[in-house]
Amino acid sequence: MSRADMGGRVCLVTGATSGHGRAMAHGLARRGAEVVLLGRNPEKCAEVQREIADANEGKRPEVVLCDLASLAEIDRAADQFLASGRPLHVLVNNAGLVALGRKQSTDGHELCFAVNYLAMFKLTLRLLPRLMEGAPARIVNISSDSYKIGRIDFDDLQLEKRYSLAAAYANSKLAIVHFTLELARRLEGSGVTANAVDPGPVASNIGADNPGLLYSLARPMIRSLFPSPARAARTALQVACDPGLAQQSGAYFRSRRKRARLKPAEQPEIGAELWRRSVEMVGIDFGLPAPPPS
Repeated sequence: MSRADMGGRVCLVTGATSGHGRAMAHGLARRGAEVVLLGRNPEKCAEVQREIADANEGKRPEVVLCDLASLAEIDRAADQFLASGRPLHVLVNNAGLVALGRKQSTDGHELCFAVNYLAMFKLTLRLLPRLMEGAPARIVNISSDSYKIGRIDFDDLQLEKRYSLAAAYANSKLAIVHFTLELARRLEGSGVTANAVDPGPVASNIGADNPGLLYSLARPMIRSLFPSPARAARTALQVACDPGLAQQSGAYFRSRRKRARLKPAEQPEIGAELWRRSVEMVGIDFGLPAPPPS
């Protein structure tokens, strides 16, 4: 792709200070996009801001600081972006974490579910009016094939009964897939598309907030054996930028290919109920009508 492919397009990337998100921000900037970095650490945001400016003739991305573990912080960040008056053409919901033990967000939600999924739900709904105004626009939600071992248990969404790192992560990634499919159904005809992407294994810093021997041993292996963030980001960049995918919505991509069959697509009732529960938890809906039963 040439630098001009995304010229004039405003793209907001969450979790943009490391790993896959950082690579996404660089890739979008190389293609001529006006990039907005959303991250919680001001020093890391400034570092990526300088990197992108140095690589792109001084064109500095905007920074929006936000701790996605706080619903109030998400509201503040969304208000900041909306108040700027800037259009929004691509929203890349990339931020994510893993937690060895069960922790709670500022609002009392299980931390992995809160940051990986609920934050994405709320931020997307807050920014939807701007995306619709800027249509054609795209929403790219970063998930993972780990969703296949996840389970949406409406009696224990917060994993209060039985917690494990694997279950928390997989459940949050399955929630993202259900959200993406439900969002795509509700956005049909709006000019805004929504797709999910599994970047595959990434040599990133995910899990770096977890102290202890396990992560210390695993980190060098992850960084040496897994693909680089730039390589891993190719699929999400394709979904965000490829003109041939302008009308594609409600799909799941991995290794730059659309997956033909998704079990969550056969369970729209779960996506609809998860939407209802999510609205209760984050306190916002956008009035997008539920699609008729299939």
